[in-house]
Amino acid sequence: MVDIKHANAYSEVLEILNYISIQDYNKIPKEKIEVFEKLSNKEYKFSYNPNISLDENNVSNITKTIIAILFRDYWATTIQREKIIAKQNYDRAILEKEKRKIYNPDNLFKKRDQENKIEEDIIENEVALVEYKESIFKRFINRIKNIFRIN
Repeated sequence: MVDIKHANAYSEVLEILNYISIQDYNKIPKEKIEVFEKLSNKEYKFSYNPNISLDENNVSNITKTIIAILFRDYWATTIQREKIIAKQNYDRAILEKEKRKIYNPDNLFKKRDQENKIEEDIIENEVALVEYKESIFKRFINRIKNIFRIN
């Protein structure tokens, strides 16, 4: 089941597709259009004005993304497609570098090792601090046992 945001976005995409040329519409595979129709929210009413931008039409970010993907995959020229893909790869690389800075696996393992060593040191110190003393009664019994063993 598709959540309501995506269902509304599919409805918006279908409404926007009504305003594109027949040639561009026919470039989109029928299966993709059928998926949009199947997953769209039938109760959601969206009116699109082709004379103003997508932002001014209050189109959701999901809809903008779907339209961008349709453009990249079906309407863009080869040069445009290559530029778009290069830009997307560049953006992904930057995000990956930022994630590496935040979640650097080398630092994560070093931190874990350091934490484990600190915990082990604390446990060893606690164990070393405990002294065992026999009670007076126990010492008296042990001396009696030793006397009888010697004899």
